[in-house]
Order: sequence, then structure tokens, then C-alpha cells
Amino acid sequence: MVRLENLCKSFPTRHGRKVIVDNLTAMFPTGASVALLGRNGAGKSTLLRLISGTIRPSSGFVQSTGTISYPVGFAGSFHPDLTGVQNTRFVARLYGVDSDALVDFVEDFAELGDHFRMPFRTYSAGMKSRLSFGVSMGIPFDTYLVDEVTSVGDGAFRHKSVQVFDKRRETAGAIVVTHSAPMVRRLCSMAAVLEQGKLTFYRDIDAALDHHEYNLTLPQ
Repeated sequence: MVRLENLCKSFPTRHGRKVIVDNLTAMFPTGASVALLGRNGAGKSTLLRLISGTIRPSSGFVQSTGTISYPVGFAGSFHPDLTGVQNTRFVARLYGVDSDALVDFVEDFAELGDHFRMPFRTYSAGMKSRLSFGVSMGIPFDTYLVDEVTSVGDGAFRHKSVQVFDKRRETAGAIVVTHSAPMVRRLCSMAAVLEQGKLTFYRDIDAALDHHEYNLTLPQ
């Protein structure tokens, strides 16, 4: 279970403060795979980072009953001057898992070849996402935060990514940001639409997608 209690987050801009999350109280149920929908700029990635604890809220707090992954796809999770192997070992120590086992899993999964032993700053965006997804899937979290990473790579790699994610969802929940309606239906059992700092939850995936599609027609 992940609970948001009176959660607020805003950032200063040239035109005043932009509110990303507005006094939000909500609960993501234990074991559920929830699609987080919203148009570009709605704050989906920011909300994932608030839930993971990688950024601090302006006010309010996040509670959870288990471990939460860092946001998969977030490049800020890794040190640019460390290699893929070194970053993997650092994350393993951070979360208390076997570093050799995690390195073996990531090396096999991410398909980075020689780049796995090169500095992270030399990686392309796709390679960064592969490393991020591999490290996260190699650790048994209770809730996985996934930000569009299943769209990275060719068809074979996407298929492998979904298979690994399916296996993890047998024993864990997830909050998944994706713009793909087929992926929402494939991976998620419920959905939440983020608009103007508010979340609307749906048990009916099609109703959530209809709400999201309607929001896309509105002026920003």
C-alpha cells in the first residue's frame, strides 16, 4: 500500500509557482498495478519521484507498507562517472541485496555489452533506461515505479521487459506511467488520471482512458 496524505508540490517559474500536486490524499492498493495517466506536463514523473522519495514534497507526506523502487527510467538514479557495473553494485548495497547476483542479472537482461563497464555518462538515453529497468527488476521491491521504460528498444527487448515485469507483478504492485493504451490494458488492473494536481482513480481501465483522452482535447 502507498498512501499520499495532503501531498503538495510546486515549483517556482517566471510566471509564479506552478502547482504539480495539489493537497492530494489518495491510496494505491497493495499488490495492484495502477496506470498513472496524464498529458505531458501534468506531473506524472514528479509524482513518481515524490512517491519514491527522490524529491521532497512542499508539504504533506507519503506512507508505504513495503519497499518502493526508484522511478525506473529516471536517469538521476545513477552516478554519471561510475560504470554500469559500479552503479549496479552501489544500488545493490543501498538496498541490501547480493551485488554479484544483481550484476549478473543486469548484464544478462540489459544487453549493454562492453558499455556495461563504461561510464554511465557515455550511455544513450535508451541504454540508460535499459540499465535502470534491469537494476530495478533485479531487486524484489513491494512496489515498482515504472516511467515509460517498456517503450525502449526493439520489439524483442520490449517483449522481454514485459515478461520480466509480469513475473515481478505476481508478488508486487506497480505504478506505471505510459502513453500506450494497449500497454495500460496489458499491464494494469486499475488506473488513475492526474490533471491539475488532482488524481481520479478508476477500476474500469476503459473509463480511465476515456477521461484521459478527453483531457487531451482541453486547452492547457
